[in-house]
Amino acid sequence: MDVGIVAQKDNARAANLADEIRETLREEDVSVQVDTATGEALSTAGVDPTAMRECDLVVSIGGDGTFLFTARGVGATPILGVNLGEVGFLNAVSPDDAVRAVTDEIEYAREVGTVRSRPVPRIKIRGEDWTLSPALNEIVIQGPQRGHGQGCTIEVRIDGSLYTGGHADGVLISTPTGSTAYNLSEDGPLVHPGVSGLVVTEMCATEPMPSLVVGDDRELSVRVDDADLAYAISDGKDQRAIEPPSRIELELAEQPAHLAGPPVDFFEALGKLD
Repeated sequence: MDVGIVAQKDNARAANLADEIRETLREEDVSVQVDTATGEALSTAGVDPTAMRECDLVVSIGGDGTFLFTARGVGATPILGVNLGEVGFLNAVSPDDAVRAVTDEIEYAREVGTVRSRPVPRIKIRGEDWTLSPALNEIVIQGPQRGHGQGCTIEVRIDGSLYTGGHADGVLISTPTGSTAYNLSEDGPLVHPGVSGLVVTEMCATEPMPSLVVGDDRELSVRVDDADLAYAISDGKDQRAIEPPSRIELELAEQPAHLAGPPVDFFEALGKLD
C-alpha cells in the first residue's frame, strides 16, 4: 500500500505526528511519502501533493486550511484528516487517535481491497477561456478589493432566471461543507453536509437578497460589470483576475473529494464555533 502524509507547514507538532505515523506505517510494510514542507521539517525527501494522486490514502495533519491544500493536490484520493485546529469540520480524528485511525484504515483496505471513504462535493468555475481548481468550500467572485466605494456590479442567474443583481463587494457560492466557513462569516446559512445543494450569498450588497440554497444540479452564472478588474477565487487560494464585463459559470464538479476515517459529528463541531 502507498500512503501520503501532508502536515501543516511550520508546525512542529504536526511534523512530529507525521514522523510517528510514517515510522509506524513502515513497520507495517507500507510505502510512505511526505509533502515537500514536511520533508524539510523531517530532513527527508518530500514531494508535491499532486504526486500523491496514486496513493491509496493521504493523511492531512493540521486545520481545515491544511486539508483544503491537500485536497487541491491529491484529487480523488481518500484523505484522512487529523485535527490540530479549533473546529475541524473536515478533520474528524484527534491527534491522540491519529496513529490508530490510520492503521485501522490500512488494515481494512488490506482486507477488502479499498480504503473506506465517502464523497464530498466540489464546485467548479469557468470563464470563456479559463478555469480554476475545484473548490471544496467556496468560490468567491469579487471586485478588486472590499470596502465602501469598491466592489463591482454583479448579476446572478439560476437556470437562466435572474436571482439578484446590483452593486456588491462580490458574491460567494459555497458547498454545504463550506457553509460553515467564509459563507458563515458573510451571514450565509448553515447547511447540513447531507444536503445536496449550493449556497449563494451576496457580500455587502447595496440592495441585498437573502442567501439562497439551490439544488446542486442547477446552472449558476455570474456576470460582472462596472469594475476595472475583478477576481475569481477558489477556496481562498487559487485565483484568477478577470476583466469585466465577463460572464462566469459555476456547477458541481464531476469529481468529488473523498473523506476517509470516521465521519465528523456536524453538531458537535458547531458547538466549537462559539
